Amino acid sequence: MDCRLTIVRVFVRDWKRALRFYHETLGIPFTLRNDELGWAQLATGQAQLALERLDPAHDEGLTGRFLGVSLAVADVDATYETLFARGVDFLAPPEQMAWGGVLAHFRDPDGNVLTLVGPARASSLA
Repeated sequence: MDCRLTIVRVFVRDWKRALRFYHETLGIPFTLRNDELGWAQLATGQAQLALERLDPAHDEGLTGRFLGVSLAVADVDATYETLFARGVDFLAPPEQMAWGGVLAHFRDPDGNVLTLVGPARASSLA
């Protein structure tokens, strides 16, 4: 079986707020947007990041959790500074990991936690 990741779904309560956050604040372009259905896909590279609007009466704990979704960037520290200045809620500043890369976890407006991941800092390569 040939299997590849195509979409990672993120459930959101406030549709317009989520669209502004992912598209405008994070700067991820839309590949598809259907406001009537409450479905949008954003181009993140190999796979699409999909936003799915929930009926607040049927949330069932689908929002406000750690998603295990990593968004690769060339420089986590610079991206952190840019997004922090835009009001993005980070759990902590970027951290150099033992395996070499740099991570920073942040919350979207619904409390979903995503991760920025990037290469080792230049100073740690010397």
